[in-house]
Amino acid sequence: MFPLPLHTHFRDASPLVYGCMALGGDWNGGPLTEADIAQAHAAVETALAIGVTLFDHADIYRRGKAEAVFGELLKRDASLRAKLRLQSKCGIRFGDDTAPGRFDFSAEHIERSVNGILQRLGVEHIEILLLHRPDPLMQPAEVARAFGRLKAAGKVGHLGVSNMHAGQMRWLQSALPEPLVVNQLEMSLAKLDFIDAGTTFNDPQAATRPGAMAWAGTLEYAQQHGVQLQAWGSLAQGRFNDPAASAAAKVVQEIAEAHATTANAVLLAWLLRHPAGIQPVIGSGNAQRIRACGDAVKIQLSREEWYRLYVAARAQVLP
Repeated sequence: MFPLPLHTHFRDASPLVYGCMALGGDWNGGPLTEADIAQAHAAVETALAIGVTLFDHADIYRRGKAEAVFGELLKRDASLRAKLRLQSKCGIRFGDDTAPGRFDFSAEHIERSVNGILQRLGVEHIEILLLHRPDPLMQPAEVARAFGRLKAAGKVGHLGVSNMHAGQMRWLQSALPEPLVVNQLEMSLAKLDFIDAGTTFNDPQAATRPGAMAWAGTLEYAQQHGVQLQAWGSLAQGRFNDPAASAAAKVVQEIAEAHATTANAVLLAWLLRHPAGIQPVIGSGNAQRIRACGDAVKIQLSREEWYRLYVAARAQVLP
């Protein structure tokens, strides 16, 4: 029904990814509570119930507490680890007494971050490590050395990126002995640059969508080189959930009713319909919403429905 994931080790992975950013309580550094653990347990069990097998983290989510609460779940249920794959990100550093907020792809920071990730999750290995945001000071050879040491130590299985365009992937790949396996990017009906980069090429409309040009070649590079695309922000922060809020939201609701499903499922199905084999990341911490997202893999939008959604959304998001 859907395109096979692009990289061979993803072929038994789920079409959807669960993003763990909403887990772990607040962002203020306070201790985890039993309520935080209960919420995380409900979210993870619901995600597993709808067929999700890949769980996405980042070392900065809830200032480490998203990973810590997940680690508590793994500690309390030893059988859980065998049911899922773990992915985390590093490379963003919060401001502190020594420096402002910054990006850091130095070997020292990457290796230190992975050690922290493993400690918080309570595991010895994660399947995938992503570099979170491009570091202007990145040196591909240094990244390659860090990844090589982490892989040799059995701490990381594969390397991917997040928020990188084709040129940045190509530059990093030039120093790596193994292929990049993932690029996680913001893609949704509210973030259409990845589509507009192709549809407005050599067209006066390009002037109205300057951000789209930065995407040029990114989807094509991923498909050509077997890089699995993942979509963060896939539910568009609830922007299309109220059919009375906009004409685009009304179209989403009409198509949801035609398929006897929810608006969120339609938003995800729209991404799944793209031939690039996009894996939407579900970022909600609400078990009921997570469960409803499972319908996305059960419906197949027609070409006409896909374009109806795209045209309606584009009319809304254009200035």
